[in-house]
Amino acid sequence: MENRKRNVHLHVMVTPDELAAIHERMAEVGISNAGAYVRKMALNGYILHIDLAPVKELISLQRRCSNNLNQVAIHAHTYGVYPEEIDGLKRDYEKLWGEVSKVLRELSELVAK
Repeated sequence: MENRKRNVHLHVMVTPDELAAIHERMAEVGISNAGAYVRKMALNGYILHIDLAPVKELISLQRRCSNNLNQVAIHAHTYGVYPEEIDGLKRDYEKLWGEVSKVLRELSELVAK
């Protein structure tokens, strides 16, 4: 082993499903040597870690906005409010939800890669 370029042994345990996924990815990139693939991924691969705390806060705000809109609608039906006010709230809510949906779509695409 001392004459080998790579003389340190690295042992990794995986489940059968993980091994199947590794073999699928190896086939996708055309590598048949598992050692070469694992070495390449360990040295040059990347791990995607996304802090979703801001997104969770955005979703929380969206839920509160929805609740507020419902309260305003109840108040409007009970005491009367100008329809334009309700329409404006609805437009704002739809715009907010559209932005939330866009962010969630982009994140899901990013994570799926």
